[in-house]
Amino acid sequence: MHLLVVEDDPVIADHIVSGLSAFGHSATLARTGSGAIQALADAPPDAMILDRMLPDMDGVSIIRQMRGAHQAVPVLMLSALGSVKHRIEGLQIGADDYLAKPFDIDELAARLQAIVRRRGARADEPILNVGMLRLDPSSHRAMFRDKAVVLNRKQFSLLAHLMRNADRLVTRSMLIEQVWSYAFSPSTNIIESNMSRLRTALQEMSCDPIETQRGAGYVLRSDRCR
Repeated sequence: MHLLVVEDDPVIADHIVSGLSAFGHSATLARTGSGAIQALADAPPDAMILDRMLPDMDGVSIIRQMRGAHQAVPVLMLSALGSVKHRIEGLQIGADDYLAKPFDIDELAARLQAIVRRRGARADEPILNVGMLRLDPSSHRAMFRDKAVVLNRKQFSLLAHLMRNADRLVTRSMLIEQVWSYAFSPSTNIIESNMSRLRTALQEMSCDPIETQRGAGYVLRSDRCR
C-alpha cells in the first residue's frame, strides 16, 4: 500500500514511516494540514494516517474538508487524546479508525489493513435497489428517478443497511453494531445526527423513505421509493 502519513513530530513520523516500510508499505510524509490536503490532491493514497493535532489545522478539520469534498480515502486518526469522547468524535466526523498515542506499530499496521479491506469490500458490493431508489457502492451515490446525490461513508453505510432490511425495523443497537462496529451504545446522538444528514441528502432527490419509530429504530418504506 502507499500511505500518506500526516504527523508534525519528526520522531513519531520517522517511527511510522520506517515501521510501515518493514511491512512492505511506502509512504508520503506531510507535516502540516495544508501539506496533507495538497498531497491528497496530487496523488490519493490507499489510506491516510492523520495526527489529530497539527501546527496549522487540526485533524478533525482536515477530515471534515475531505468528506465534504467526497474524498473516500480511509483515515486512521492518531491522537494523544484517547478518551471515549474523543474517539467517538473522531469516528463521528468521518475517521475510519482511531488509535491513541503511544501505540504499537504492529497494531497500527493491522488497523490500516483492516480499514482498507473494509473499504474494498464495500466497493465490491452489488448495487442495491428498493423501488426507484438505487445505491451504487462504487461511487457512494444514491439515485432516485433522474436525480443523484453523493453520500459520505456513514450516510452510505446507514442507507445500505436500511435498504437491505427494507420494510423491517432496524433498531438503534443494530446500527451501532453494524455501521459503527461498537459493542456498546454511546451516550452521544451519533445515530440521530448522521441519520438527519442522510435524510437531508435524500430529500435533495425528492426522496424521503425513512420512517422513525420512536424508542425503537428506523424503517425504510419501499412504498415511498416508487
